[in-house]
Amino acid sequence: MAARPRTLPVGLAPVLVGTALAGQQGTFHALRFVAAVLGALFIQVGANLTNDYSDARRGADTEDRLGPVRVTAGGLVPPRQVLIATYVTFGLAILCGVYLISVAGWELLLVGAASIVAGVLYTGGPRPYGYEGLGELFVFLFFGIVAVVGSYFVQTRSLAWEAFALAVPVGLIASAVLVVNNVRDLETDRRAGKRTLAVRLGRERTRRMFAVLVYGAYVLTPVTWLFGTLKPWVLLPLLTLPIAAAVVRIVRTNVDGPSLNEALARTGMLELIFCVLLSAGVLLS
Repeated sequence: MAARPRTLPVGLAPVLVGTALAGQQGTFHALRFVAAVLGALFIQVGANLTNDYSDARRGADTEDRLGPVRVTAGGLVPPRQVLIATYVTFGLAILCGVYLISVAGWELLLVGAASIVAGVLYTGGPRPYGYEGLGELFVFLFFGIVAVVGSYFVQTRSLAWEAFALAVPVGLIASAVLVVNNVRDLETDRRAGKRTLAVRLGRERTRRMFAVLVYGAYVLTPVTWLFGTLKPWVLLPLLTLPIAAAVVRIVRTNVDGPSLNEALARTGMLELIFCVLLSAGVLLS
């Protein structure tokens, strides 16, 4: 429950896209790919665990929240056990990172350290940025730009503008996952003093922002075809537009917990399917 498996596509999907671009250019190292996937998932789970622990300490996860029960606040697991699980999970991520640093370069040390620090400081530390409305920006950066470009760099030890271009739509949908979470918890976050972007903007404007993020990913998907060397195969993610429209409709018309929990799961799966199709399109180019 604390690992929040519904959010894990946010960690997996960008690695697929970055690796696919490297493969399209003739480079693929299987062990590096596995290590990158595991490292990304461990960082995602670690961030979820520390979020569960820190929100409970700050009183943000109350009994009247609409989302699933949090294990720390709900008394299902002792706080110390959640904290130990967090350390273990980030430790496993570090082990993956050590291997990647050894085969792809010291630059990944900075990427990995920044990713773990960002995961911890989302709701932890003296001034958690998740409480100041910056969560979506950091998700866009770390689960979009950093994850896609970093996965490409792991394979090729180089950078390419196409990796950055492909990372943008991935990051937009990843940010949309957090928006659903925050619009669901808007009222309880407001009462707890957690000033997420949803709390700052209000429900209606946050709903519109969700639609802009989701549909913006589709608008920007053709960039590497229109201005680069990739083929129209990169338009394959457009096949998921009906799924995207259905999720936007759920977020726009519902305020109850079960509906928004469903929207959260669907947005996570949308990102995964979107990125699988995008990766396939890149490989076919």
